[in-house]
Amino acid sequence: MDIPKADIARFRDNLKDEIDGAALYAALSAAETDPVRKDLFLQLSQAEAEHAAFWRDKLTAAGISSDNIVPGIRTRILARMARRFGPRFVLPTIAAAESAGQSRYASQPDAQALAADERGHASVLHAAVAGGSAAPITTGADIARAERWHRGTSGNDLRAAVLGANDGLVSNFCLIMGIAGAGAANATILLTGFAGLLAGAFSMALGEWLSVTNSRELAESQIAREKEELEQTPEAEQKELALIFQAKGIAKEEAQRVAAQIMSNKETALDTLVREELGIDPAELGGSPWRAAAVSFAFFTAGALIPLLPFLWLKGPAGIMTSIGVSAFALFGLGIVTSLFNGRNAWFSAARQVVIGCVAAAVTYGAGALLGVSIS
Repeated sequence: MDIPKADIARFRDNLKDEIDGAALYAALSAAETDPVRKDLFLQLSQAEAEHAAFWRDKLTAAGISSDNIVPGIRTRILARMARRFGPRFVLPTIAAAESAGQSRYASQPDAQALAADERGHASVLHAAVAGGSAAPITTGADIARAERWHRGTSGNDLRAAVLGANDGLVSNFCLIMGIAGAGAANATILLTGFAGLLAGAFSMALGEWLSVTNSRELAESQIAREKEELEQTPEAEQKELALIFQAKGIAKEEAQRVAAQIMSNKETALDTLVREELGIDPAELGGSPWRAAAVSFAFFTAGALIPLLPFLWLKGPAGIMTSIGVSAFALFGLGIVTSLFNGRNAWFSAARQVVIGCVAAAVTYGAGALLGVSIS
């Protein structure tokens, strides 16, 4: 029986994801010094390898070779960063990606046996991010007061930084090229660039403030949903808690005892489940909108300065070409950084960033040139 091309493409995509996951968790295991967490990452790597074998078998049955599928550049970069800076440097990024992809098998009937594993991996990985050491935890109160892993790694600051720098760079790059294309004097280019920088930075900061505020409201609704699940399926929630505590390095029997103790108090149980399963601190609800706004303002400013700085020393064509060069280089770097968090191929992401940014700047330069001629 012929297998549809769409299914073969799906098998290949799934296999690539699982190969990336197995390689990444293996790298985390190799870089981890704590024996409990090292074993945890190794188990996750083995689970992803088993998933990869599942999809590899499907491709083989369809007569398709999968020998050329290897870990992607994003995986290799994250693995290298884990080896260089330690697993905890990259864990929040990996945990966020795992959470985003935990439902990818939900609509694939032939992968339902893997879907539950992927959801479990996301919860266990968040627990690994949360776990500090393997020190024993003996009471429910200890767990409820456990380290708030997401306080510094919720992704809000990082997302604001990347988006802010990119928006600042592209918007001011286009603005400056438009003014330069119109034949404006160097002083006019600098004045316009700095005005665009300030206007954009304030606008970006306000947008980020609104975004995080909305995220806080979403977190509140998730907490309400978790409370409802706690009322309806307490046994399932208790088992999930026990597994998460095991991922933190607690022995199985102790993890089950602590989970049972926590579940005996509904208020403590809800607080712990919200922290450990959803990754939400009820006291912070996803982070401070003011902090996110400040980070966004700072990085937008940094990005917007890149195409503007050459005009402080250079004029005319030399300033324009230098601005284009440094802006293209910065766009390339931002594209690679963005790929670490959006799951796309790094080279594709970097090239896309450069092409789109430069095309947009070329359009505004051309529009400026036409307007400059017509006004003259």
